[in-house]
Amino acid sequence: MPIPAHRQEIEIKLRVPDVDALRRSLKRLRAHEVTPRTHESNTLYDTPRQDLRRRGQLIRIRIEHPAANFRKKRSNENAAAILTYKGPIPSSRNTAKIKNHFKIKDEAEVSVSGANELATILRALGLRPAFRYEKFRTTYALPGIPSLKIELDETPVGLYLELEGPVAAIDRAARLLGYGREDYLNETYGSLYAAACRRQGRKPGDMLFPPTKKLR
Repeated sequence: MPIPAHRQEIEIKLRVPDVDALRRSLKRLRAHEVTPRTHESNTLYDTPRQDLRRRGQLIRIRIEHPAANFRKKRSNENAAAILTYKGPIPSSRNTAKIKNHFKIKDEAEVSVSGANELATILRALGLRPAFRYEKFRTTYALPGIPSLKIELDETPVGLYLELEGPVAAIDRAARLLGYGREDYLNETYGSLYAAACRRQGRKPGDMLFPPTKKLR
């Protein structure tokens, strides 16, 4: 049986200082909405010694709900979920040239019908919840760049664009939206949250919205 090929995830984040200006740019570029505004609840799992994090790996359970059901998602339902693995990719000359600007990971995902059962399995394997974070995400596509995903993320630490796809497609879309490579971020939301906590002089916990988060 052949060994499955690595599926590379190549992405960047961009800070969004003015969401109204961004939406005007998306409209001007005739971007169309692929996935409407959706609430995501994410839980990262790791060993008590954080062995996965040290190896640059990630195991995540993600539960998605339409934004209108944001309040209902706090109920303890056994919702459908997405299990994601991310890890380092094999080193190559090509990835070495771009990894300073782009986040590049080996990624695999599978949909499951019950988040609670999945969490039970991970716990049985010695993994525990290590970090929880949530966000609202709206996904767009641009005409002429079908291989690219443009995702507007509303997070507890600010608004970000996440561009995912081939390097050339990311660079082209970023230029069209008024960004240059000097604006690219290859950090995770966990690291952005930890940096925000340091600036505010508070201890990091989970990156969650307050109960009074308003819907737009």
